[in-house]
Amino acid sequence: DCYKQELVESEGVRTAFLHVGESKIELLEATNADSPIARFLEKNREGLHHVAFETDDIDAELLRLQAADFVLIHQSPKDGADNKRIAFLHPKSTLGMLVELCQEKIA
Repeated sequence: DCYKQELVESEGVRTAFLHVGESKIELLEATNADSPIARFLEKNREGLHHVAFETDDIDAELLRLQAADFVLIHQSPKDGADNKRIAFLHPKSTLGMLVELCQEKIA
């Protein structure tokens, strides 16, 4: 069942979240032709866009990964959907898979 839908205007995407056991699946829909999701769909048609891993300290993880020569798309976290701080690792560093790190925002 879908437990949450959200529009992330800054990224030009509408999201829907589903629980699957202990995991979540996030469905993405482009809301404009210039969004990263629209560009991905134009190039790849459909399929898996990225894999996300939740962390308790996204800032420390980004520093650790950068020190290990991972290429970061975001040098520091930004606001994402589902009350998360997010950052992405470039697929060049992760065997071709876009990887997202996310951390629950502290109120």
